[in-house]
Amino acid sequence: MRKIKVAIVVAEFNKDITDKMLLSAKDHAKKLRMQIKNVCHVPGTFDMPLIVEKLLKTQDVDAIITLGAVIKGETGHDVLIANNTARLLADLSLKYQKPIALGITGPNMTVKQANNRVNTVPKRAVEAAHKMVTRLSDLQDNRNAKSRT
Repeated sequence: MRKIKVAIVVAEFNKDITDKMLLSAKDHAKKLRMQIKNVCHVPGTFDMPLIVEKLLKTQDVDAIITLGAVIKGETGHDVLIANNTARLLADLSLKYQKPIALGITGPNMTVKQANNRVNTVPKRAVEAAHKMVTRLSDLQDNRNAKSRT
């Protein structure tokens, strides 16, 4: 199989956490021999869908990996942000028929919990992107093989 090409979209909000998440994601993508075509920084998690759609339209990528930390504040704002962002990203994945891996922690998460996840969540997101691209390719290969018989 050819090298899987990805873009990473990372939130600047909670930068001390998301910078660590980005390093972890880059390291794991390298271990899986994935090519990172682009890294885009956005102000916050809620800003991701617009950049993700632009990348899907203009970049030669097989998948997008999103990284962010939505930490609980004094209101329920974190729940609103996390739920809406996840829904919009899922809609974009279906629209463009390309995986968008959700490496966003939260909602209802403390700073300590976010820091405890700076390695595991990005690694899982990279692995999800890798698995989905591979499985979609396998489905296409099977479909092509059946049409030849």
